[in-house]
Amino acid sequence: MQVSTLTRYPVKSMLGQQVEQAAVGATGLEYDRRYGLIDAETGYVATAKHPRLWRRLLQYSSVHDGGSVRVIAPDGHERAVDDPALADELSADLGRAVTVADARPAGSSVERPDPEEVLAQGVEAEVEAPTLEISQGSEGDTFVDHSPIHLITTATLDHLGIEALRYRPNLVITSDDAEPFAENGWVGRELTVGDVVLRVVLPTPRCSVPTLEHGDLPRAPKAVTPLMRENRVEVPGFGVLPCAGAYAQVMRGGTLSVGDVLRL
Repeated sequence: MQVSTLTRYPVKSMLGQQVEQAAVGATGLEYDRRYGLIDAETGYVATAKHPRLWRRLLQYSSVHDGGSVRVIAPDGHERAVDDPALADELSADLGRAVTVADARPAGSSVERPDPEEVLAQGVEAEVEAPTLEISQGSEGDTFVDHSPIHLITTATLDHLGIEALRYRPNLVITSDDAEPFAENGWVGRELTVGDVVLRVVLPTPRCSVPTLEHGDLPRAPKAVTPLMRENRVEVPGFGVLPCAGAYAQVMRGGTLSVGDVLRL
């Protein structure tokens, strides 16, 4: 197996940045989910998991190129993430007041409607949106959904026929002989990538995010519907859910590069 792409997402729920190499520590790839937007009214972290409120975030990109993190708006103009004007600009565009946070407050939660409800009723419907505490598998203060690393195989992606970026993984892994949803069977095992050791801890439950517009990509309900039929699996602590990919914790940090060989 090999690492075919590495991607980090400096601001949660914005489009990310593919890199050839990345430092990896206990909190994941450097600058991954380093920043998040906080809804000033509710205190929840803004995420496109609640598409009625936040799907517009998937039209923004965030990058880090050796200086500060920059946010690129849909019209192409950029602001540094620490520019005081950014929060006002985002608030105006999103229609809700937000602040930009560089550390996740303890107990931070998101609103996460059932993706089946969103598909059935539409992205503008006022569906029930249960709250979920994020970063339960991470010791850091970044804005990851659960654990520091999210990975998926090309076998799973090819089977689904869906672009990798819709699932927002850090690592896409190419294997000559992996079966679709092979990641399910990796839970509890370790992946060694050069000097980095990852421990796979959970299958990745899918929300409605993969079905939404991502930049120029249109909506894609089929990014989740096959999972509802083919890959509902037990996610410890969360129930039986449609999944694709897996979450992993970092047992030993180091440097990851595209082309690195993985051993399970």
